[in-house]
Amino acid sequence: MVAVLVLVAAGVAGCGTEAGAVCGVVVDSTSYADPAASRNDVTSKLPAFAQGCDWIGFAAVTGSSESSTCRQDPVPIAATRAENPNDNPVVEERVRAHRITEVVPRAVKLFDCPEEGEGSDVLGALRYVVKQLGAQRQPDRPHQIIVFSDLINNRGDLNINKLDLSEGARKQKIKELRDARLLPDLTGCTVVVHGFLREKTSNPDRFPLLESFWREAFEASGASAVDLL
Repeated sequence: MVAVLVLVAAGVAGCGTEAGAVCGVVVDSTSYADPAASRNDVTSKLPAFAQGCDWIGFAAVTGSSESSTCRQDPVPIAATRAENPNDNPVVEERVRAHRITEVVPRAVKLFDCPEEGEGSDVLGALRYVVKQLGAQRQPDRPHQIIVFSDLINNRGDLNINKLDLSEGARKQKIKELRDARLLPDLTGCTVVVHGFLREKTSNPDRFPLLESFWREAFEASGASAVDLL
């Protein structure tokens, strides 16, 4: 499913596959942020995710995610050479433990971004976090992204609420998004999403088809594994 997303936008190199991950966190500040369960997911799921990361970047889902002024600085989790010149594991663990305490507060702040236009630009947030990961790319390490969002993208060229979800129409829409370079390049990356379709209040027949759409979209983006939780 989609809690850990490692995204690399078109034009950015794909992700690595080994340990010591370069990570991204995407937090949806639109209506997804309203239920207490959404914030609880961040505080309960993000610390364990961060443990496997050496670097973490952040992106917010707003009505205009790529151009949003609502940002949080990345957190370098691993100790630098200056901080730990002798590769002392005790020093490394001490630095990591301190830095990880910075991750959840920064992510939670993204829930409270000011409103930026109407709707939810999920794809824009994924493209933005991918650009950050691309700048930190290390081919010998895995790249992962965790997403806290219902994935109800309803801005720009993708309006989930009006999308024709028949098999042929899904494939055509994904092709259009890929051709327009709106899909991130997730080659070799893992993606995890928490809160997928959290507010299932209408059109329940569409839910399995929406899941199929997102799985197909992530597959088309090259993701090696996707969880929609």
